[in-house]
Amino acid sequence: MRFPDKTCAMDAAIGRIKDGHTVMIGGFGVPGTPMTLIHALVAHGARDLTVIKNDANEPGMGIDHLLQSGQVKRLITTHLGLNSHAIELMNTKQIEVEFNAQGILAERIRAGGAGIGAILSDIGIGTELAHGKQVVEMAGVSYVVEPALRADVALIHADRADTFGNLAFAATARNFNPLMAMAADCVIVESESIMPLGAIDPDDVHSAGVFVDHVSPLAELSKEYAVVQR
Repeated sequence: MRFPDKTCAMDAAIGRIKDGHTVMIGGFGVPGTPMTLIHALVAHGARDLTVIKNDANEPGMGIDHLLQSGQVKRLITTHLGLNSHAIELMNTKQIEVEFNAQGILAERIRAGGAGIGAILSDIGIGTELAHGKQVVEMAGVSYVVEPALRADVALIHADRADTFGNLAFAATARNFNPLMAMAADCVIVESESIMPLGAIDPDDVHSAGVFVDHVSPLAELSKEYAVVQR
């Protein structure tokens, strides 16, 4: 069986993103955030995006570039506390923000990748996090129905990839990336190194290549990656 070579130019891969798409972006702070893919998306110019990311990074970093360029219509996240610009956009209603408890966001994405329609959770009952959501009762306990999350495209940062798209992540950069790689129709990866098929030991593969559509090499790590440079 011949495995396809999924390596391609970053601009060509990002060109698949259209106005109005939902885009998952990996990362927890800096680790695992695909900074270079984000810059490519800014240059591409797709607008009215729904972005799903754990956090809004900091001003002048990561997805703040998308916020500054006005490409984001809606942000599904867990917190904005490190990004005063994102907070201002939310308060002035220039973007819509949906907050989730961090574990709930991860589980909603996992459910999307597993083909599950929703999860049930008692987290947030009686708080703003449950406002407007369906609540069901089971065995005398109330649960919020949290719909699964899927995306048109996921942008992923990997430490190593092979040409088929098997991925290995470095330390905490693993965070949301494996979940998002399973929960999007198209998965685009930037990788610090691209290796021949079979060069990554099977026990070291964190995301299987069957979930990946495009792999683009990182020529260098910009200063935005400084905290994770090794």
